[in-house]
Amino acid sequence: MFGSTYTCESAFSHMNAIKTSNRASLTAEHLNHCMRIAMTRRVRLHWVHPILRTRNQRGEFHSLVQELRLDSLRFEQYFRMPPEYFDELLGKVGPLITRADKSFRSAIGPAERLTICLRYLATGDSFRTIGFSYSVGTSSVCRIVREVASAIWTALVEEVMPVPTMEDWSTVAEEFEWRWNFPNCVGAIDGKHVVLQAPSNSGSLYFNYKGTFSLVLLAVVDANYLFRVVDVGGYGRTSDSGSLRNSVFGEALRDGTLDLPPDRVVSGAEQRGPLPHVFVGDEAFPLMTNLLRPFPGRNHPPEKRVFNYRLSRARLVVECAFGILASRWRMYRRVIATSPPVAEVCVKATCVLHNFLRRKKLQRCRR
Repeated sequence: MFGSTYTCESAFSHMNAIKTSNRASLTAEHLNHCMRIAMTRRVRLHWVHPILRTRNQRGEFHSLVQELRLDSLRFEQYFRMPPEYFDELLGKVGPLITRADKSFRSAIGPAERLTICLRYLATGDSFRTIGFSYSVGTSSVCRIVREVASAIWTALVEEVMPVPTMEDWSTVAEEFEWRWNFPNCVGAIDGKHVVLQAPSNSGSLYFNYKGTFSLVLLAVVDANYLFRVVDVGGYGRTSDSGSLRNSVFGEALRDGTLDLPPDRVVSGAEQRGPLPHVFVGDEAFPLMTNLLRPFPGRNHPPEKRVFNYRLSRARLVVECAFGILASRWRMYRRVIATSPPVAEVCVKATCVLHNFLRRKKLQRCRR
């Protein structure tokens, strides 16, 4: 009773103060709205819930994660990367995600913040589930995932996914010819639907032909399953060709400003003269000067069947890259229950993390 009386008194005093200072501009409707807000405002009982105050003793980061460092295999299964790569990533991202302590509570450290974000990307669990595991509030988990994922993209994109130069495209073409027997190919392109919980007030913008809500990840992949170009955020209702048309990469491809290598004579086809360097895609993409697709239909002559086989063989690298991405970061196997902007930054973070780990593996294999 006393609590409700105090709430009413504070609400009326707040309303009277507003009415006094803005009497000429307010109407009864405005005052009623202020009254409803004051009456429905929930009184905060705890700044930090008593259960969450035991984070440093019972939270998963301070207990299980420290034990996992004694077993590299289990650590990698938990975080999708070995301890030395985690520490290197923390060194790159740590300065961007460090927060200062406040007088009434201590900040969550950068290592724990990175741990929470990686665990979300690796499992796709709900923010509430991760909050219970790490003894962190649900709203804090949401904020940490958004901030750390954005920091991962900022810290790694220039290193592991730089804007390709002419020399980079030439190297990709050589690797495609050596590994996949397709000359003058500078990348395989395809789109992936990342399933979302239906965004509020979005209508059918995110509703795709599979009957789910999604945003589109459009990617160009090289011969070693590395992402060279990604465009994230296309509406699920948009086709692959529409996503390409609306992307910055598609605009540069049409304008001829991608800095592709000059035309080159293909060995065995000298009679055709110099041929352009191309990207390869499936039937969903349009045929362009620098973009090839298979011959449509069936019952082709032998030359066209061989061409379709070679092109499909080269194009499968992008499908395999998407498979590796979804196998490592299991959030792709669940319905992402966040807003589209948060889902977009998480997808971008997984793409650069994929390249970060893939480059480490390639360096280890070349030794």
